[in-house]
Amino acid sequence: MAYTVPPTPAGPVGSQYCVCKVELSICGQNLLDRDVTSKSDPFCVLFMEVNGKWVELDRTETAVNNLNPAFAKKFVIDYHFEEVQKLKFALFDQDKSSTQLYEHDFLGEFSCTLGTIVSSKKITRTLLLGNGKPAGKGMITIAAQELSDNRVITLSMAGRKLDKKDLFGKSDPFLEFYKPGDDGKWMLVHRTEVIKYTLDPVWKPFTVPLVSLCDGDMEKLIKVVCYDYDSDGGHDFIGELQTSVARLCEAQDASPLELECINPKKQKKKKNYKNSGIIIVKSCKITRDFSFLDYILGGCQLMFTVGIDFTASNGNPQEPSSLHYINPLGTNEYLSAIWAVGQIIQDYDSDKMFPALGFGAQLPPDWKVSHEFAINFNPRNPFCSGVEGIVQAYSACLPHIRFYGPTNFSPIINHVARFAAQATQQETASQYFILLIITDGVISDMDETRHAVVQASKLPMSIIIVGVGNADFAAMEFLDGDSRVLHSHTGEEAVRDIVQFVPFRNFRNVPKETLAKAVLAELPQQVVQYFKHQNLPPINSEPA
Repeated sequence: MAYTVPPTPAGPVGSQYCVCKVELSICGQNLLDRDVTSKSDPFCVLFMEVNGKWVELDRTETAVNNLNPAFAKKFVIDYHFEEVQKLKFALFDQDKSSTQLYEHDFLGEFSCTLGTIVSSKKITRTLLLGNGKPAGKGMITIAAQELSDNRVITLSMAGRKLDKKDLFGKSDPFLEFYKPGDDGKWMLVHRTEVIKYTLDPVWKPFTVPLVSLCDGDMEKLIKVVCYDYDSDGGHDFIGELQTSVARLCEAQDASPLELECINPKKQKKKKNYKNSGIIIVKSCKITRDFSFLDYILGGCQLMFTVGIDFTASNGNPQEPSSLHYINPLGTNEYLSAIWAVGQIIQDYDSDKMFPALGFGAQLPPDWKVSHEFAINFNPRNPFCSGVEGIVQAYSACLPHIRFYGPTNFSPIINHVARFAAQATQQETASQYFILLIITDGVISDMDETRHAVVQASKLPMSIIIVGVGNADFAAMEFLDGDSRVLHSHTGEEAVRDIVQFVPFRNFRNVPKETLAKAVLAELPQQVVQYFKHQNLPPINSEPA
């Protein structure tokens, strides 16, 4: 999962991942009453922050004479996991028919990120006035739902006694599936493989999204056409049939569904024509192909841990040449990486308490080297409150430790893996662990680290490595299994690719959001891949 950015990034990096639409339903409770003779007539306006400015996206209808409105109009937003999407919900009492908001009485507002809403599925919060004080007893409830039909259909098809089309042999049959297009013409959805020299073919099972096959409408007519393959492309028509997914679903493993394959021309010509063979639906199964958002809306928490490299190669933190030197703006590359990743992930962890660990330093009072210590010096409670807490603990610990070495990754990877292994005992899709390691250089315990990563690949866990400074990061690229599967020193293969490496130097002169997008772009598919591999549906999922 290595990632580099061109000198001038073209468009949002990583935005091709995990884009789906989220529908937000809005209700108000105990809104301020701004009308003298009747109750307020509220409507809600949705704003999104774009380049530091609030931009209006949409408005609900007006609920007449109602202080506890449930708005019928829903807000639909594109969801990007790897971006901070700041939203503001403002309620107004409609006084005139004007579209200008200043013409209407303000009833209160609430701001949060889209990540906060989807990680809770439903939130109720106090409405605030412009001065930050509560708008009376006014509350807003926002509920999120993913707008996608994630059902897939898996079909096992066969044929029996199909018409013979080749002079010197049997037919080479294949099937094509069609649905009606918007223009009234049949639109090709799927083509099976060709089975050579047979009138009784058995095709491989195939899976397509239900939306692709019938627009999600089980009663909609679909057409199945059977052809005899010719290498010149002039395939011979054997026959066709029309059916629906609802009908196909009648097929069970024990009792297949048999449908007549009809050639209309032959049917017209021959009086005693029966059919051109039988198309058999051996089995038809509809399941859900769960998305990352399904797991988050189902209650899965992302558990975030930071590992920070305090080895001597970073330089004396008192000197401006050191990678740990905090500049007059209060930052350095370590802090930039913590902020970039942490501000996204923290929305998906309900208690926002994050363990922050250090490695490669000598610790007081006996100055022994540690490769796994709490940077708040409290080993029983290494948790920091939010990303701000990590930043504070990091700044506070710098004067109290001695940078040393070597650069050992495996203790911290194994530390997080122990917690991830405990989570698997629940046998639910409730927790997924993310370890962010920020380092300046070459790994000293490469064999142990490779082994640790291979073992961690079996767990609900991903590792993000951000390389700071200008060292040679070839070893990190090796851990990142984009180009080849990672093996441990004993030869064991990683079950899946869980390491994402990015060199910070590629992101020094681009907007800070670009680093987060590059680092987190592959995380949603890693989460889904793990839970699917374990056959774990989202906690609150509905059957297909």
